[in-house]
Amino acid sequence: MLLTVDIGNTNIHLGVFAGVGDNAALVRDWRIHTQPNYTADELALTLRGLLGRDVEQVTAVAVLSTVPSLLREMRVMLPRYFGNGPHVLLEPGVRTGVPLLVDNPKEVGTDRVANALAAHENFPGRPCIVVACGTATVVDAVSANGEFLGGAIAPGIDLAVGALSDHTVTVRKVELRPPRSVVGKNTVEALQSGILYGFAGQIDGLVQRIRRDVPGFDGPDVAVVATGYLAPLMFGECVTLTDHRPHLTLDGLRRVHERSRKR
Repeated sequence: MLLTVDIGNTNIHLGVFAGVGDNAALVRDWRIHTQPNYTADELALTLRGLLGRDVEQVTAVAVLSTVPSLLREMRVMLPRYFGNGPHVLLEPGVRTGVPLLVDNPKEVGTDRVANALAAHENFPGRPCIVVACGTATVVDAVSANGEFLGGAIAPGIDLAVGALSDHTVTVRKVELRPPRSVVGKNTVEALQSGILYGFAGQIDGLVQRIRRDVPGFDGPDVAVVATGYLAPLMFGECVTLTDHRPHLTLDGLRRVHERSRKR
């Protein structure tokens, strides 16, 4: 079995895949809160505790991290607790088969590369717009040929809510859920409306601009794919999203690993 680990700034998303290629299936997945000060031993203890008896079935690990300190600790942890491989750490310079048509390919987050690969493989021959709803809201364009064209990055919902709460006296954090009406009748509902529908409008606006301004994205076959831990909240509120793939990044990691094995 292949263990995939997507280390983000807010959450660590883990998944175990059985089988390869078209026969690959996600068996289980977990989300845990990111602790940037974890050591290699603490990471191993957490992962092995989640896996339980299945840990003995893990033959390879594929990892990406947007937290540099944890990527460093993963390099130490993998050979110590999971043998010598075959493991893949997705970082700048690792060959994925995704052409990065941007000014500086090394600046592109590896989670964005994994998402682009998985989106293209899941929707072959179709232009894709990947909307990742996490610590940041990232909207990326992937051509019908699988080329990463770039994208837009905005503060995520949690960041905006936290900033609003931290910098105002009377505003508090609220549960993120649809209010009774877009016109809130109290402070909580007004906040819910502004946050939920405001971010939905932001996502729809960015998607619509890509479809209008980027060649090849104005047709009816464009796949607009939502992923990330906040995607379930936004999927029902955005009019432009066509698909929800909660495990898109893990699927991309699996595909990167399989490509590296073939080479």
